[in-house]
Amino acid sequence: MVSAFAAGNYNFIPGVFQYSSGAAADPGYEIERVRFDALLPLAEGFAAAADYIQAAGRPLTSFCACELRSPAAFTEAGFRAFNEHYVKTLAAWGIYDGTTNPVARSNVCPEIDPPVEPSFYAFCFTRPRADAARSFVIAGSAEAREGSGSYVERTVRYRDLSPDGIKDKVRFTVSQMEGRMSAFGVGWKDVTAVQAYTVHDFHAVMADELVRRGAVRSGLIWHFARPPVIDLEFEMDCRRVLRETVI
Repeated sequence: MVSAFAAGNYNFIPGVFQYSSGAAADPGYEIERVRFDALLPLAEGFAAAADYIQAAGRPLTSFCACELRSPAAFTEAGFRAFNEHYVKTLAAWGIYDGTTNPVARSNVCPEIDPPVEPSFYAFCFTRPRADAARSFVIAGSAEAREGSGSYVERTVRYRDLSPDGIKDKVRFTVSQMEGRMSAFGVGWKDVTAVQAYTVHDFHAVMADELVRRGAVRSGLIWHFARPPVIDLEFEMDCRRVLRETVI
């Protein structure tokens, strides 16, 4: 199911209150991705994103995705507390209505040299372009099944770091990306960038679970980082974005 967020000129896949499962620009609009050359603490990152978006002549409601970095993986309670703080800015910008959040997101934890507090790595927003090609961002997803229940109950091969465990975690996460893309009617052939987040060696499953499925058509960016919740081990996100900037 895909919903419209007219104020931002994009559609989104409804998810949980802290983020959507993906965002895709409306016809006549494109997504621009802006990466910070250095991480910015959350409040500073939001402020810098607001300045950039408004300088481009766009409303803050055009903010459609972000990539965050956190000091370490959260407990479930800690993750919820962080998310409740995070969405306050989106509410102030007229994006989050208290129930539904259209903004896609990845939030991972660098294993080496992490930030001292949750920080911005990148963000995306929509902007008009008459000849715009299709663009979308699929939110980060790890090896946890969607739905109710704790992460312990929903995690594929919970705490299993055996070769078979890693294989099943990667396979499931890739399938999550495929399912989300299918909601927008797109697939791996449309993707311009894929990112993986893990501290584990997944080389043994690369050929079968990623390459043969077409997931690395444009290569693979591996961030040596953990998913945001303790005992999740592998996360991915992907996108089709033709305009990318570093500031």
